[in-house]
Amino acid sequence: MSKFSNYNFTGKKALIRVDFNVPLDKATYAITDDTRIKAAIPTIKKILNDGGSVILMSHLGRPKEGPEEKSSLKHVINHLSQLLGGTTVLFANDCIGEQAYLTAGMLRAGEVLLLENLRFYKEEEKGYEAFSEKLSKLGDVYINDAFGTAHRAHASTAVIAKFFTPENRMFGLLMEGEVAAAEKVLLKAEKPFTAIIGGAKVSDKILILENLLERATDIIIG
Repeated sequence: MSKFSNYNFTGKKALIRVDFNVPLDKATYAITDDTRIKAAIPTIKKILNDGGSVILMSHLGRPKEGPEEKSSLKHVINHLSQLLGGTTVLFANDCIGEQAYLTAGMLRAGEVLLLENLRFYKEEEKGYEAFSEKLSKLGDVYINDAFGTAHRAHASTAVIAKFFTPENRMFGLLMEGEVAAAEKVLLKAEKPFTAIIGGAKVSDKILILENLLERATDIIIG
């Protein structure tokens, strides 16, 4: 069993870095592909079923100069609620402001809070420790379940973990699954095998490529 699966979240506020960077319709802001949100649901449900509460933080889009309507995470609230079986999703219009702290502090077991876009602050992408520390105060436990952004040394991914003790920081089910799959290929695969790597940002997968080059018979990049 994994560390996450063994952890009892009863009475805990779990601060989860998810990847809700989903495509939105430009006119209506409706979600056009909810794959990334669905991927986080098992992790969220495990915590809620244990009797814990959940605080979700993510980015959306590429805001340049602070808050903007098209990059607000408020556009995912209703759909997230539906995927959670009708669970009410509270929303904080800032990720580190007074509303966020007050709402997080009052969260009860079974409740979910979604924070506003992390990248409305430049400190997020720059990996500022002070910003990470402010985020860390929102929860008792830190969970990284944002596989799509885990390779970046941002405040909410790599840096924030230092503000939690080892027993109170962990991967979620999505991250665990992806890491296990990568380890299987990198460490246990039998030759010959073919590695197929795709996506819009193949350059972000350089480290994986370097390891695969040493092991794979063929590599296909698409």
